[in-house]
Amino acid sequence: MEEEVHTGEINREAEAAPALIAVHPLERSIALALGYELRVFDFEMDCAVTLTDEAYSPCHSDAIRAICFGANGRLFVSAGDDKLVKIWRTDTWHCIRTVCSDKRVSAVAISHDGLFVTFADKFGVVWIERLEEDDQGQASVDKKAVPLLGHYCSIITSLKFSPDGKFIATADRDFKIRITIFPKGPLKGAHEIQNFCLGHTDFVSCLTFICPPDCHQSFLLSGSGDATVRLWDHVSGQLLDTCDVGEKENLLLGDGRTPEVYLQSTRNGWQAGLLDSKEKVEYSAAVTDINALPDGSFVAAAIQGLHGVMILKCDVPARRLFIAKFVFVEESFVPTRLGLSSSAKLLWVVMGASNVSKVGVSKMAQLRVLSDLDKFLSNEHGDYPVILKDKDMPGGEKLLLQFQGSDHVTKQDAALAATATAVKVAMQNLLTKKQYSLEKRDFRKRDRNDRKFKKQQF
Repeated sequence: MEEEVHTGEINREAEAAPALIAVHPLERSIALALGYELRVFDFEMDCAVTLTDEAYSPCHSDAIRAICFGANGRLFVSAGDDKLVKIWRTDTWHCIRTVCSDKRVSAVAISHDGLFVTFADKFGVVWIERLEEDDQGQASVDKKAVPLLGHYCSIITSLKFSPDGKFIATADRDFKIRITIFPKGPLKGAHEIQNFCLGHTDFVSCLTFICPPDCHQSFLLSGSGDATVRLWDHVSGQLLDTCDVGEKENLLLGDGRTPEVYLQSTRNGWQAGLLDSKEKVEYSAAVTDINALPDGSFVAAAIQGLHGVMILKCDVPARRLFIAKFVFVEESFVPTRLGLSSSAKLLWVVMGASNVSKVGVSKMAQLRVLSDLDKFLSNEHGDYPVILKDKDMPGGEKLLLQFQGSDHVTKQDAALAATATAVKVAMQNLLTKKQYSLEKRDFRKRDRNDRKFKKQQF
């Protein structure tokens, strides 16, 4: 039986780009990417940051798809559909280098020593750039990176360095996780593969490393469209445990009860709730983001369609990864990304997207903060973590004005529901492989060649 053939092209101009968030490792600042806008708030100065880029204005001209801080927080990188990789110093928020990519960028990472920036493009190639400012200290513009490694024609969805700097992990939409040895001379390429971590049955959406204090090595966590979070020994490639967030119904409430949680389809999307009967309802949704404390004691997962945050715990010696609690945020709020600093004080949760035209807004973002993570980790009695009120957030109204702007949407719930749907569709379009007929493939190939020829003519 022939596979389904998609003959229509995706209109990328009208496709939603999810809001992204990144927290400084020491919680000195926080960054939000919404469409082509990069918004930064400085907690120490208690004010919004003005970004300076001498070469480009605005900084980005198309949707930002990846942002990250370096391990020590000194550097920050942003990149996306405009094929520009921006490297920023976080003490001045001045762009010190702009690297041009031949293709749209899907993921970025900074080596732990701060010497290299890597980024992945939509054709599955990872590029690397060495960080060295000009002798005059001026920003370098239009630099070209060199290829480091590649996934054969598969979009790379996540890119992470291991805590010891020995490995670089890359995930793609073809269910693979590749562990590559990061060489001493990376500008010549990384050709030695340590292992592949295989087992996911759908696209791998996110990666993060943990380093438990009682273990001699780090471990890898991965989230996927198959509704699982998995724990790996990335050095050997061994799968240690799988937490299926699409089948687990028993989640702990703050008072210790174990209700059964379900998702039901409603007119406005998905709704989370508790079962009133003994009937068990299973759901399956993609894991869109995972964040973890360095020791693995706290793992937060954002799940497509779920109106809150799933909290997991990792017991590496026992090879266990399990759900500890589900934190319901509010109706119609479906997190797109999570931000967690190494200090473990707060978990930042953002929902938002650009190009949400169905509700009459070009972009929108909503921010929530989960606090008292330390009390949750110490097993204190009470309903922890808690969701902070807007006035109690770090930065308060100033932060919300910078990140959320003035929102005049009449029907807030409708806007949030439309945003969640738009992000879900965009993610499926990006990460689900489309099958084409031979005739369609030939047409697409000729069209690409024609566009290349016209570009060369000018």
